[in-house]
Amino acid sequence: MARVIFYSKPGCKGGTKQKVLLTAAGHEVIPQNLLTEPWTVERLRSFFGDRPVAEWFNLSAPKIKSGEVVPEKVDEQTALTLMLKEPLLIRRPLLEVGEQREVGFDVQKIDAWIGLQAVDESLQEISDNLMKQDLQNCSHGHDHGHKHHKEGGCKH
Repeated sequence: MARVIFYSKPGCKGGTKQKVLLTAAGHEVIPQNLLTEPWTVERLRSFFGDRPVAEWFNLSAPKIKSGEVVPEKVDEQTALTLMLKEPLLIRRPLLEVGEQREVGFDVQKIDAWIGLQAVDESLQEISDNLMKQDLQNCSHGHDHGHKHHKEGGCKH
């Protein structure tokens, strides 16, 4: 099983569900506070791979919901500068296993990467239930798909 360094916002319900799913699969989850981590441009950039810049952003961040920051209109360097100044703009979670890093919680991608199947029967029902949920978007039932939207998103 993998040792997963899990950067998220403390108290995030979606992040809690994600950590439960990882733990049920036998992974060791090392939670880290994404908001207080001393990020550098190079280290933060390493989590985004070849994703488009707009997919690096947390679309429920206040500055995005207000229209002050429009992810589709921001270049790579500006995005990283903004995120270093205001970590709420960073899409969550950031995951690190060994030298590999990822952003977001795409269940299929993570299952293929490190595996998300429950390690025993007692955890199977919890794991199955969580795998059926949208763990990529807001846990309050609001859609925060990765297309910019003017109507805003979750107020939680």
